[in-house]
Amino acid sequence: MQIQPKQNYKEVTLLIVDDDDIDAIALERALRKMRLLNTVLRARDGREALDLLRSGAVPQPYIILLDLNMPRMSGLEFLKMLRTDPQLTHAVVFVLTTSKSDEDLVAAYRKHVAGYVFKQHMDRDFMEVIGFIEHYWRLVELPVTKE
Repeated sequence: MQIQPKQNYKEVTLLIVDDDDIDAIALERALRKMRLLNTVLRARDGREALDLLRSGAVPQPYIILLDLNMPRMSGLEFLKMLRTDPQLTHAVVFVLTTSKSDEDLVAAYRKHVAGYVFKQHMDRDFMEVIGFIEHYWRLVELPVTKE
């Protein structure tokens, strides 16, 4: 059976930045279940994500789904590097994390994330979170930079 994309399909690449295989696979399955056929790429930490973005391997426009607690380079360190890179500063980022730390929440919003979702909420309201992100990219015009 071939999955047909939803009406008014808008191509946006999703970059999942998460070291947890189970969470990354769950996100990909949820996207397919909702018939969202966007290109999905994955990096296991912030360094790998920066390498992908800087190399042009992530087609524009894109949305980054970012975990905060990762080895080598945390999500907050990644956000700091992202926001200081003139080619990447425009990136739209949603944080999906287990961190309930107020400091992490405030630090992420200071780095201009579009949203901050606790992964525990994703267990209960997983499809709603995916639906929210889908509505975001359908309604909002995302930036595309000239390389």
